[in-house]
This record gives sequence, C-alpha cells and structure tokens, in this order.
Amino acid sequence: MPPYYRVVIASQIHAVVLESSDPRRAAEFWGALLNRPPIRENPGVSLAGTPRQVGLRFVSEDSGGGRDLLHLHLITDGTRNQDDIVATCIELGASHIDVGQKPEEPHVVLADAVGEAFCVIEDSNRYLAGCGPLAEVTCVGTRTVGIFWSEVLQWPLVWEEGEETAIQSPFGGTKLAWSGHPGAAEADTCRQFFELTTSRSQLDRETSRLLGLGAIYRGTGENGEEVFGDPDGTKFVLRTR
Repeated sequence: MPPYYRVVIASQIHAVVLESSDPRRAAEFWGALLNRPPIRENPGVSLAGTPRQVGLRFVSEDSGGGRDLLHLHLITDGTRNQDDIVATCIELGASHIDVGQKPEEPHVVLADAVGEAFCVIEDSNRYLAGCGPLAEVTCVGTRTVGIFWSEVLQWPLVWEEGEETAIQSPFGGTKLAWSGHPGAAEADTCRQFFELTTSRSQLDRETSRLLGLGAIYRGTGENGEEVFGDPDGTKFVLRTR
C-alpha cells in the first residue's frame, strides 16, 4: 500500500470557494450540471465533494474585484461526450465566450449562468481521462505552490513539467493544477480560493504545520476562519468542522 494512504492529515480540502454575483444561481447551475444538490451554508451555498470530486462553495462577492486565479475543467463521465456536455451547459444557462482561444484548440470555453468562465475538455484528452465530471481545477501559481499543496494535502504529484504541476487525491478524481505563473501578491485580490477544514482540537497544531510548510498567516476572517496565503501569497482559509 502506498505510504500516503497511511498518513493521517488533520485538515482536508472542503471546497473550492468561488465569489459570485449570484451564489444561489451559480450553485443551481453547477448542481444541476454535476448532479449535486445545493446546500445552504454560512456563508454561501455549497455542493458537497466526495473523496474523488472536490466540493464547491459559492459566496457573495466581497473582495471589491480582483484577479481570477482559477477555473474549472469538465470532461466526459463516460455517459456523455463533449458535445452532449456543452449542449447541457447551454440548456442550463451557459454561453459561449471568447477568451483568446484559437479556433483549432479542441476544448470549448463557456461562461456559466452568472458569467464565470470554464472549459469543457475534448473526449480524447488522456491526461484527464477518468477524472470527471469535474476533472480539474486549474490555478495560477508557481511550482513552489504545487509542491506546497502536495505536502499540505498529502496528494501525490501527477504532473510536473518545468514550472507546471498537478496533484491528485490518492483515490483519483479531480486534479488540482498550477500554470507555473505567479499567483496573487495579496490575499484580498483572490476571488476564488481553497477552503480547508480541521477539527477544533487540531486547529493550533494544523496552523503550525501549515506555517512550517511555507504558508503566510493573514489573521482571522469575519466568519471565524483562519486566513492564510500560500507561498505565492494567494489566499486560502482553514475553518473548524
């Protein structure tokens, strides 16, 4: 059995948090697309994850703008092809957008029901085969950040080329990937970020572990969560479950 199955990690990734102009509508769109019921939480609306698929949480915009530091990639789940997925997205309220993609590129770029960009990946893509339906969260960030998150979550590196990295749960499923480009310089500029959870009894110990791995402590958020920056400065949070 690989050693990472035997490592007990105090914190887990609970969700990718996405600020939205309409969290309820965004959650309904993605919930229908991914077949996950929206769950009201404080704050926002969540789509619960599984050991193989990361959770999503949609919250109201409160950062006053900022960079888009990640977006989502969908791929066939074995029952629908790319055209079917795109058609379903359009029926649910998505629209085609141009973000500079070339006509020969095989992926399809769409905006969801509230205008946030995401991609539907071609059926022939071997890199994301078997990861779906939420196949990848692709992020801005340097190689150092990819290594950092591999250590934080104890997810092995499954891609490393130059500055580009990707990690994946030992159980498979959604990949977390970084482009190799630097992320945000300040936590306040992040419209999307990772949310970790830990037990209350492990909070101090987990905070120390994160700092030891290279996290930057930013203070306590308005909902009681601990706010950090990764080695690039990109925001993530830790809350107790």
